[in-house]
Amino acid sequence: MRSIQFSPVKIVFLFSIFLLLNTNPAKAQTADIRVHDPVMIKRDSTYYIFCTGWGITVYSSPDMKHWKRQKKVFDNPPDWVQDIVPDFRNSYWAPDISYHNDQYYLYYAVSSFGKNNSAIGVATNKTLDSDDPNYNWVDHGPVVRSVPGRDMWNAIDPNLAFDDNGTPWLIFGSYWLGIKIVKLQDNLTKIAKHPQTWHTIAARQRYWKLDEHDAGDRINGDIEAPFIFKKNGYYYLFASWDRCCAGKNSTYKIVVGRSKNITGPYRDRTDKKMIYGGGTLVAKGNEKWAAVGHEAAYTIDGTDYLIFHGYDNSDKGKPKPIIKKIQWNDGWPTVSMN
Repeated sequence: MRSIQFSPVKIVFLFSIFLLLNTNPAKAQTADIRVHDPVMIKRDSTYYIFCTGWGITVYSSPDMKHWKRQKKVFDNPPDWVQDIVPDFRNSYWAPDISYHNDQYYLYYAVSSFGKNNSAIGVATNKTLDSDDPNYNWVDHGPVVRSVPGRDMWNAIDPNLAFDDNGTPWLIFGSYWLGIKIVKLQDNLTKIAKHPQTWHTIAARQRYWKLDEHDAGDRINGDIEAPFIFKKNGYYYLFASWDRCCAGKNSTYKIVVGRSKNITGPYRDRTDKKMIYGGGTLVAKGNEKWAAVGHEAAYTIDGTDYLIFHGYDNSDKGKPKPIIKKIQWNDGWPTVSMN
């Protein structure tokens, strides 16, 4: 992801502007909407995509094909955000949506380009229908924060998952020394304290001479976008490797490992641990898509889906949502890019 034109951390700002300027909230649209870092949830007969963008961008659809822009989550940043990221301009990264305890939990990241001056916050709502009188996003503040020079990890790209005992965990990370997992309190809004429980669950090679403030680049620590999906007694850890957010010049791809324990160790199909660079390929670019990545996995109405974004070679490398059925081969997930 690093070049003279691009930050080593996600370069999403320009594409967020595209989302803002080129999408009409009142008009239904097809799947060539511009989307970065999509996650999806179905409630009743409606599908919702949440993705990177101003105020957190939201789309709805009756069929996963025709999408309509919905009201953004935040009109203005929560008060705490400006204290952590003084130059924040209401563009949120990589949200994660789920339903627990009779309400929706939306995790999101705020950060500075090229730095791990970052935090993950969480907001809740009783409904996703903006016409419902109970519709109201309530922010609960930061869950976890990373500080430049202090932390060799980055508090972005959150994902909420539960182990077999119902214990909640937050998975996150980008570049530096890889993907982290931390135990949460039962309220899902704070880290569990007694004791705090942290693990590194995936990483890639990083040159030892790199300064702690340096994220790395496409040959140093390029891993992000973790997502854990439980299936057939295994926790599957999906992640994205290589260069994101550069249109046709992107090299993003999706990999996976699995473990019997949510905290790992995660191993790929060759038995290599993901903390040492292991990862079995799930999807990569082709003639249609320059690159694909930042994935999320769900079981919806009995079918397993992987949703991610891709850079459309036929449309100037614009980022678009891709939703594919997961196929299982000897216990390993794959998707067809045809």
